[in-house]
Amino acid sequence: MNEIKRIGVFTSGGDAPGMNAAIRAVVRSCIYYGKQVYGIYQGYTGLINGEIEEMGARSVSHIIQRGGTILKSARSKEFRTVEGRQKAYENIKKFNLDALIAIGGDGTFAGLNVFYNEHKVPSICIPGTIDNDLPGTDYTIGYDTATNTAVEAIDKIRDTALSHNRLFFIEVMGRDSGQIAINSGLAGGAVAILVPEEETTIEELIAKLEQTSKNDKKSSLVVVAEGGKSGNAMEIAQKVTEKFSYYESKVTILGHLQRGGVPTYFDRVLASKFGVAAVEGILNGKNNVMVGIRGRSLVYNSFDEMKEMWPEIDTESLRISKILSI
Repeated sequence: MNEIKRIGVFTSGGDAPGMNAAIRAVVRSCIYYGKQVYGIYQGYTGLINGEIEEMGARSVSHIIQRGGTILKSARSKEFRTVEGRQKAYENIKKFNLDALIAIGGDGTFAGLNVFYNEHKVPSICIPGTIDNDLPGTDYTIGYDTATNTAVEAIDKIRDTALSHNRLFFIEVMGRDSGQIAINSGLAGGAVAILVPEEETTIEELIAKLEQTSKNDKKSSLVVVAEGGKSGNAMEIAQKVTEKFSYYESKVTILGHLQRGGVPTYFDRVLASKFGVAAVEGILNGKNNVMVGIRGRSLVYNSFDEMKEMWPEIDTESLRISKILSI
């Protein structure tokens, strides 16, 4: 614990509501334990360019409720090179940083794992991604807020769908993960949910729509994860309209709307717990790991173990949605 005196913290990749709460927790935990903490701006790009400054307890005042990230975020092509990572290491030595805490998703973690293997800088990752697609943790920072944002939008779209006898295809984020789609679709009463992990053919979807129309359903909502196997919402809507004309079809793409906004209480609390756990983990010898939560317990997952794991899809919620969508 005494060997670690200066800790750097940064956010990387896509932003997620609750990242600021995690930054706040890291900064104040470091100060609580008598350590110096440095904010690294623009993710790995800032580490390469030396955009690093010391932070204090007041540096993170009034940010727990804010979306986005005060440290900014970026994706760095240069960090993918040996030369770029060497520049980053030179800045770590320049600022006398003893350890790194990264807040981000799988790309962030993969980069930090490579960096650790090359330069052996103690490091811990905090899972911050709205997709909730990381193994080793039940929830990631930002997922709860993003799903609530999607549900709120779905509820509003249903009002107009009911007014005009319409079929709405609503596309939510999730290039490789259907977590947002599944639970926002279930909460929003969708007639069908299309996700990357499970293939639903156009014929199967049309059969489902025909069944609900026979039950005198006046409107229907189909929630589509952007990375669905059958295509994106625009493509699916076009294919369905060609073969099924009971409803007038419309498409809504929620897009980056889901990334922003005030984080929910759940994401603020989760981020706060992760931030404290990351600092305490570093100070107690944890290294090259990701903080996670399983049930009610905080856990540490080694990057090597995570390579062999795959995030679990919420199949039970998907099954329940199919039962309730008649």
